[in-house]
Amino acid sequence: MSHFDKHVFFCLNQRDDGRACCADHGAQALQAHAKQRIKALGLSGPGKIRINKAGCLDRCELGPVAVVYPEGVWYTFVDQHDIDEIIDSHLVKGIPVERLKLE
Repeated sequence: MSHFDKHVFFCLNQRDDGRACCADHGAQALQAHAKQRIKALGLSGPGKIRINKAGCLDRCELGPVAVVYPEGVWYTFVDQHDIDEIIDSHLVKGIPVERLKLE
């Protein structure tokens, strides 16, 4: 059994060469919001959900991006409403949010 039921990695990559990057789209603030919300819901800790920062996940042109494991579902998002929908639907109910999924 895994130490966490689900792991969510948020790309926080910052590129210095002018190419698109998740950091340019508010990824850090949205990752912090997700982490706080998971804690507030009592869903963090061993056997539950872990919200992590990640370096480049190599999909910055679609960003910001996050990926949920073990399912391997990739998301893009634009605001706290999107993050809350991912939490409420996918992380709590197990139903991926189709409108935010990346292929």
